[in-house]
Amino acid sequence: MSDEPVSLSLEVLKEIRDEVRGVRDEVQGVRDEVQGVGKRVDETNQRLDATNQRIVESEIRTATAITELAGNVKDLTTLLRLQGDIRPRVEQCEKDIIEIRSRLS
Repeated sequence: MSDEPVSLSLEVLKEIRDEVRGVRDEVQGVRDEVQGVGKRVDETNQRLDATNQRIVESEIRTATAITELAGNVKDLTTLLRLQGDIRPRVEQCEKDIIEIRSRLS
């Protein structure tokens, strides 16, 4: 047996070892990238959760304001109806005042 086949086999094994190291480094790089993407996804989810919470709070404030506005409109409508009901009485009182003034003059 000559040293040449052993030497050749040793060189092939060294090349395989170097390739495996390279692949291992590439795999670690991919793992790091995936972890980075995972962190960004988690951050994005947190921001979405915060945005959703602000939207819900805003909707609650809007619903409360609309409810208050509806109550105010109802009160105003009632007041206007009451004023409409007294208008004939006010007009009659004004006529009576004019009549009384004319008698006193």
